[in-house]
Amino acid sequence: MVRIGRSPWKFALRAKAPLTAVALIICTAALSAAASAADPARAPAADPARPVPAELPADPRVALLKRLPAGSKVEDLQPSPIPGIYQFTQGADISYLTADGKYFLDGNLYDMESRDNLTEALRVRARMALIGAVPESQMLIFGPKNPLYTITVFTDVDCAYCRKMHSEMAELNRLGVRVRYMFFPRTGPNTDSWKKAEVVWCSPNRNEALTRAKTGAQMDMSKTCDATPVAREYALGQSIGVRGTPAIVTENGDYIAGYMPPRELVDEIKDLQLAKR
Repeated sequence: MVRIGRSPWKFALRAKAPLTAVALIICTAALSAAASAADPARAPAADPARPVPAELPADPRVALLKRLPAGSKVEDLQPSPIPGIYQFTQGADISYLTADGKYFLDGNLYDMESRDNLTEALRVRARMALIGAVPESQMLIFGPKNPLYTITVFTDVDCAYCRKMHSEMAELNRLGVRVRYMFFPRTGPNTDSWKKAEVVWCSPNRNEALTRAKTGAQMDMSKTCDATPVAREYALGQSIGVRGTPAIVTENGDYIAGYMPPRELVDEIKDLQLAKR
């Protein structure tokens, strides 16, 4: 229970005052408060023994934003495990900044006792959150009925190793791997690879169209549609740190850069899962 103080009401009750006295006390207190509010000169003097609350200090992160890329937000800066250093997060890209804004650190931070890569742990969580926000209806999925593993692959229609990986889809599925494709045309907007990705998305059978495109089949480049996810997925790939294709992200948020044969890929996924136990 919170004690508010000895109000006139409670004081009168303790003294067993008559009801009329209680009413008089309450009215007198109310009138006095109203008069003080209307005339500051009549307000009671401040108690010199009571400390005046200090103003809250300004958030030091606000000043640091001036040294960071345009569009950065205060919440992108959070205290790191090292006193006096903030961790700066952009997508799955993690870096560090001293509190005085004088030094910027780009690299991995390790816990020397546990040998854990603290920076990579942050990247993993960021990747999972970013990819988890994309509905599967915005992906092209190739998988067995009862998959053992699910991977998200940022792919380029014209990438040679992306084509090789796709040619081995039957083996990947046989090994229990479910592949969720997202578009990442390496050449960027307004290029043939970008246009092909949009044509694939606008096709009646997207999976079949992607397979044909990856075999180098001719495509009708006029068959496009509105609101394709290509630009959005390309931007997402950049946020995650995709620099080349195929770029593979596991269910646990681990990043595998580049092509691996199906069996080696499964072994790598298993190893990454074991490392987290």
